[in-house]
Amino acid sequence: MTDVESPAYVPGHGLLEGRTAVVTAAAGAGIGGATARRLLEEGARVLISDAHVRRLKEHAAELAGEFGPDAVAALPCDVTDEAEVRALFETALREHGRLDVVVNNAGLGGTSPLVDMTDDQWTKVLDVTLNGTFRCTRAALRAMRETGSGVIVNVASVLGWRAQAGQAHYAAAKAGVMALTRCAAVEAAAYGVRVNAVAPSLALHPHLAKVTTPELLTDLTAREAYGRYAEPWEVANVIVFLASGYSSYLTGEVVSVSSQHP
Repeated sequence: MTDVESPAYVPGHGLLEGRTAVVTAAAGAGIGGATARRLLEEGARVLISDAHVRRLKEHAAELAGEFGPDAVAALPCDVTDEAEVRALFETALREHGRLDVVVNNAGLGGTSPLVDMTDDQWTKVLDVTLNGTFRCTRAALRAMRETGSGVIVNVASVLGWRAQAGQAHYAAAKAGVMALTRCAAVEAAAYGVRVNAVAPSLALHPHLAKVTTPELLTDLTAREAYGRYAEPWEVANVIVFLASGYSSYLTGEVVSVSSQHP
């Protein structure tokens, strides 16, 4: 796809030592999986979730082997199911007593011209990507309100700002995540909770490569100023920054993780 080399991996610095975190859609090699790993490297205890049970178990076992069984837990969760969302956050509180960081990464894409898009295609993408983020944000805020602290980081997309053919449902959902982030931040400030979002452009991982044509990936990569796509861990680095004390005055912000030019 590109001959431009990715930068060297940045080691952890203990930025989240002693914190507890929940990451949705964290089973695998994408942004969620990379974020779980980065949080662990920064000293957090992490509860990962995903709707894909087998991949979730495999990834949890891999992380537990590296960071220790006490550092990692896993619970399947379909973010379109309110009962499962409640169970996820109840488990986090029961196991750790508090909730410091929540990363809402669950999302669903797809490609379809608007004139051919079915109601089911539109609704499914919106339910996972926007409604799922709403459900998890609501559950997180209810827990964090009790302790008077916490950080939520939502994963949006540059498509919340920019147009791309065939992406009306996904772009609308991600724009909604941005608006949700800003509104939630205003409300949550009253009880000491920060809510921000990241908006990546192109972070390539195996699942994305499977559902995207090589021609489109080549085109999207060519739009990046660096001439390469982002590594998922580069997006995770910004998520860690937003989760840490280094961003203590940021709330209601959407941080673009992109080198893309128009």
